[in-house]
Amino acid sequence: MSRIGKLPIQVPAGVDVTIDGRTVSVKGPKGSLQHTVAAPIEVAKGEDGVINVTRPNDERQNKALHGLSRTLVANMITGVTQGFTKALEISGVGYRVQAKGSNLEFSLGYSHPILVEAPEGISFKVESPTKLSVEGIDKQKVGEVAANIRKLRKPDPYKAKGVKYAGEVIRRKVGKAGK
Repeated sequence: MSRIGKLPIQVPAGVDVTIDGRTVSVKGPKGSLQHTVAAPIEVAKGEDGVINVTRPNDERQNKALHGLSRTLVANMITGVTQGFTKALEISGVGYRVQAKGSNLEFSLGYSHPILVEAPEGISFKVESPTKLSVEGIDKQKVGEVAANIRKLRKPDPYKAKGVKYAGEVIRRKVGKAGK
């Protein structure tokens, strides 16, 4: 048994989970999400608000999908109740971000400002010109948008300038040895 997959998922009050064949729909105070579970995996709603994810046999593929499917459903429930946040920091002289409505405008040392539009279900919060956070109910989408923002100007290993995740440690390199 998968150590992650065999754990039951507790459904908190105020969250409505609907299982229709392979499709799991979750509605909560922050919104609703939907996910189609892979073919061999079964999702069943038990009594007292518990969801169990099972697999038919111990084939390698099914073992991998078992833990994955359970985690995806658990993340959907967490998303509609608490939401997910990914914090980013900007370092470098003249590097900054500012909110333009629901979009972001970055100054990252290029000859032009970079405009990032918020996809549906994602919101940006700018705490200061060098700190921002990406928020939403879908963990995968929040991480993807944060990674795309980081990709605009990856942290430089020599001066540690660029966009990085909050708490990320940048491995510094030594510059060339001068005479």
